[in-house]
Amino acid sequence: MSTFLSKDVLADLENAHRQGLKKKNRFRVEFNKTRYPVLVLKKSGFSLDAEIAPEIRGLVDLYDGDKHLQQCLIVASKEENGIVYFEYKRKTATSTCAPKDFYQEKKLAGLISRSL
Repeated sequence: MSTFLSKDVLADLENAHRQGLKKKNRFRVEFNKTRYPVLVLKKSGFSLDAEIAPEIRGLVDLYDGDKHLQQCLIVASKEENGIVYFEYKRKTATSTCAPKDFYQEKKLAGLISRSL
């Protein structure tokens, strides 16, 4: 039995794998007001389809659906089989409230006195 696969079959398998990654993932990267679907998201970076990914380098925003997760500074590390891999240089989590620029003391909810 032969385990040889033709180039056409291998190309179709890679395309099917990429299409499956696109359907599974809801993460998006926004660069220059354009959103691109993320194929794989890891701690060290993410990957995009090489056909639709422009020369992205610099500051991008990472979204989970419509929820803004992080602002990331990225560089392209490598390209393999039609997938471009990006690495984080810096990533900052976004906050839903504005930062406070002053110290706020914690207030007690109630005080129970001790009686002898």
